[in-house]
Amino acid sequence: MGLLVDGKWQDRWYDTDSTGGEFKRESARLRDWVVAPDAPLEGPQGQAAVPASADRFHLYVSLACPWAHRALIMRSLKGLKPLVGMSYTSPLMLEHGWSYLEEEGSSGDPINGVRYHHQLYTLTDPHYTGRVTVPALWDKQTGRIVNNESAELVRIFNDAFDSLTGNDLDFYPEDLRGEIDAINAEVYDKVNNGVYKTGFATRQEVYERHFTALFECLDSLERRLADSRYLTGEWLTEADIRLFTTLIRFDAVYFGHFKCNQRRIADCPNLSHYLRELYQWPGIAETCDLAHIKTHYYASQQTINPTAIVPLGPSLALDAPHDRERLPGQGVRRHA
Repeated sequence: MGLLVDGKWQDRWYDTDSTGGEFKRESARLRDWVVAPDAPLEGPQGQAAVPASADRFHLYVSLACPWAHRALIMRSLKGLKPLVGMSYTSPLMLEHGWSYLEEEGSSGDPINGVRYHHQLYTLTDPHYTGRVTVPALWDKQTGRIVNNESAELVRIFNDAFDSLTGNDLDFYPEDLRGEIDAINAEVYDKVNNGVYKTGFATRQEVYERHFTALFECLDSLERRLADSRYLTGEWLTEADIRLFTTLIRFDAVYFGHFKCNQRRIADCPNLSHYLRELYQWPGIAETCDLAHIKTHYYASQQTINPTAIVPLGPSLALDAPHDRERLPGQGVRRHA
């Protein structure tokens, strides 16, 4: 874990002393947009934008990180692999943060040749200050990270490249946006980030509060999925992708490592079958690497696991049959 301060790397764990034992996630800071080739060069909130084009962008991820996993799934489902290259870090995040050391299991970095992910941030801004995170979308034409916010990369990949790929799948359909946004907000706070707020808490009462909120939300999702194929009904959307990347890590990592141990996802009939359906969705399983996932959390976060021993289990049986066909589903919408 670490951050840059005025372009200088510092190996520093999260400061929970100043926040009463709470883990506070820093917001992403590089927020330019990518738009369709013939669209005005402006993002949805008026931010600067660059046009989509083939072989202009490169996605830097960790296969272990749930936030990067969102973007990786969208890159796969939207048929962007021929247009947007990808490099992944080593599963280990040690004194230099995320690295591209091939001897530690990284793909390497064929674009910029950096050893450490933080070097991409200082190539973007020599005086960058802030946490160094994945994913990061690199613009080869301007030589910088154009965006490092996973939720925005999901939206960018959803439509910016459609005219180049012919892929018109729509994971954020206009008539469902209000519902998707509400689900995203709840799931982000209580589940996606909730496991971190639970696992990184350094006071008992803080841990218990986030633990309770996490499982209340999971119980609510379990009830919702009893008679709803996906989170918004019959259509699979970005809300499902955002939940999936936490669910697939839950039993293997968060249950034990983050002490989120009231019950496993495997103990939840609807959530477990839903997880298996999404894992088996064409294009998703290939983005999942449980070896990277377990190695990263258990061997990197030595504040929590000082022995760095990586457990051999559990067996998740993600390829096992699921029962979600009992509910009506129509797959993914298409852009009008």
